[in-house]
Amino acid sequence: MHYELKKMIPQNEPIAEKGNHSPCGGEGGSSLPMGEGGGRGRNWAGTTFGSGGMHRALIAVMKVMDIRLLYAFVSIFVVPVCLLLNTNGSRSVAYRFYRKRFGYGRLRAAWNTYVNHCIFGQVVVDRFAMYAGKKFEIEVDGYDKFLELASKPEGFIQMSAHIGNYEIAGYTLTADPKVFYALVFDGEKESVTKNRNKMFSSTNIRMISVKPDMSHLFEINGALQRGETVSLPADRFNGSPRYVEQVFLGAKARFPQGPLSVATMRELDVLAVNVMKESMKKYHVYVTPLEYDKTVSRKEQIDQLSKAYVSELERMVRKYPHQWYNFFEFWQ
Repeated sequence: MHYELKKMIPQNEPIAEKGNHSPCGGEGGSSLPMGEGGGRGRNWAGTTFGSGGMHRALIAVMKVMDIRLLYAFVSIFVVPVCLLLNTNGSRSVAYRFYRKRFGYGRLRAAWNTYVNHCIFGQVVVDRFAMYAGKKFEIEVDGYDKFLELASKPEGFIQMSAHIGNYEIAGYTLTADPKVFYALVFDGEKESVTKNRNKMFSSTNIRMISVKPDMSHLFEINGALQRGETVSLPADRFNGSPRYVEQVFLGAKARFPQGPLSVATMRELDVLAVNVMKESMKKYHVYVTPLEYDKTVSRKEQIDQLSKAYVSELERMVRKYPHQWYNFFEFWQ
């Protein structure tokens, strides 16, 4: 069942993780905001490349420029430089991803590495295009599942991943009747934060900033106690080293236990929400219930929920292999 709507499922920015690097290297200095990605470590912060002035100039240009021209600029000039420099290893990581996880030959893996970086650049451009007032066609599968949980008095959890373009979703949904809380990086650039707040001004979405003292956990707990909704990325670590291990794309990989524990501690319903780029002006939102047996032990609940999450994540990555943006050694 699917809907073509102007309203969509809300979004969250990645949980704050230290040491952010984009595929183009460094923590700033790119002429285009190559966004949240890259880096060799599993923990980094979701800061956006470029200064506030660069961001404002880019938004101003997008108000009058066809974004296809920026797509072309990124693909012809920015991505080749990023791949050539390979400063933070994103080229090497992506190449191994296609070689090992998909079994592609050398040339096919190299081409897919290039396409992967091009689409990553496009989804970041799309985010700034939204700031400039551009619109995208949205198709939603499973929106009835979201509405069903939103109508209940209990809170629920949405789990996302660093694939597709999850941020686009939050700019087009009025999260009603529940207040929707999204975890955001506390150190994001002021220009990005300002535009994000402007986009959220007409919605019922609130942001919880991840703090070094972990006080955001109390805010999450309070929101769930009030029967509201919380969105958590479940593919990267933040602080706690606790993890669950599941087979993902043919090999064992580690996933953070935190989001799973938050859900199972209260025996909450969980949705996986992924927003994937279908074409230049279209995104497809997938809302999938993650089932687990709430009568078994916590340990078994966590195992069942993690398997359901990983299974849905693998389905999405196989369907959209160019939209995997964890540019680090995910498989240990």
